Amino acid sequence: MSNKAVPSGSTIAAIATPPGRGGVGIIRISGPDAISVISSLSTRKCNPEPRVATLDVWRDSNGQVLDQGIVLFFPGPASYTGEDVVELQGHGSTVLLHALLARLFELGCVPAQPGEFTRRAVENGKMDLSQAEAVVACIDAATVRACLQAQRQLQGAFGRHINELMVRLTSLVAHVEATLDFPEEEIPDLYFSDLRDKMLLQVVEPVRVMLASAPLGERLFHGATVAIIGAPNAGKSSLLNALSGRDRAIVSHIEGTTRDTLEVDFEVHGIPLRLVDTAGLRETDDLIEQEGVRRARETASNADVTLFVADATRPHTWDESVHADIFLMNKTDLQHGDVPEKYLQISVAAGIGLESLRTKLATYLGDMAMGDEGMMVTRERHRVILTEALEYIESGLLSLSDEEMLDVTAMQWRRAWALLGSILGIGDVDHILDRIFSEFCIGK
Repeated sequence: MSNKAVPSGSTIAAIATPPGRGGVGIIRISGPDAISVISSLSTRKCNPEPRVATLDVWRDSNGQVLDQGIVLFFPGPASYTGEDVVELQGHGSTVLLHALLARLFELGCVPAQPGEFTRRAVENGKMDLSQAEAVVACIDAATVRACLQAQRQLQGAFGRHINELMVRLTSLVAHVEATLDFPEEEIPDLYFSDLRDKMLLQVVEPVRVMLASAPLGERLFHGATVAIIGAPNAGKSSLLNALSGRDRAIVSHIEGTTRDTLEVDFEVHGIPLRLVDTAGLRETDDLIEQEGVRRARETASNADVTLFVADATRPHTWDESVHADIFLMNKTDLQHGDVPEKYLQISVAAGIGLESLRTKLATYLGDMAMGDEGMMVTRERHRVILTEALEYIESGLLSLSDEEMLDVTAMQWRRAWALLGSILGIGDVDHILDRIFSEFCIGK
């Protein structure tokens, strides 16, 4: 299916609820003919009062009843898309919903593309592009913390912050261009020093702070992979079960029980993680176990975080040469001898040290206090744009001290301004719109 938007003057329709059986199914309609289409679908000439639920009966072209339910009318421009919007809330039968949708197409509606309703909201000035991206983030968020961050952006806080940076940048560019307009005037060095200080304080530092939040921000929505490695029978499978809160992996005193990788999803401090248990690392003649060890090493090399588990009762498992991010000494309740300082002491069986491990894991992933999160960068697109904009700004700062290079400074800063604008959907961003809205589901 094409991701190109349908013509703006058309009336679009789509099912807005997920596929499957449910108590209620919703069809959304947006466009200039929304009310006339509903009047043709209805038993009577439907003229619902704005934002008032109205019971109605919907019929096919032969007058047969398809379904009955609630009609909600949101007149433009005070609607989600900025156009006349109608929602039909009927029974959640896939067959009924598709029959209603087919009837709407007969009456002149056209199928909505993925993200078409939200795209029209952006084009009609109901939200900026960063808010539109927050819509799909709200839908896809896997944890409450991710939902809260997406809601901040959906309410426009992120967009307002970017807009403020653009306003500051505009003011500073204007100062440079004013200097270019009067080349015969002698400009004191103090003027350029003040301009540089303002740029650093008002634009550069805020952008750097935002970029510093990107590792955690992106992980809130894309998660991270955590691999557990170590010698056989060190407690790797027990650790997976304990952290995930599920009896997912087989636990046995027999070495080599785990032959393949085993994955389970869980979260730590609101960060979604995929925990991977692996085969014990050891030399073996068993061909199947050899393959398990190979997969264990491959999983560890591709993981965002690697946990190495050693057995406190078996010093030969304390491998100091292994590459890992966090070292764990399990079964410390059974052995109280000296343990290398690099190891976090835990006991999965006794429940010792597991909360410390969760905190250490979250910290390693860049966790911060939720009250300090502020305007987090949660999308790769935003991170790439901010990084490039910062490069242009800093490049402009380098040429600021040379009056003969002021035109270069102004050009670099204007490029940075245009890049920041592309986050909000300002400028020639049709190619960006097509890419972004291809990620949406139909009906949103």
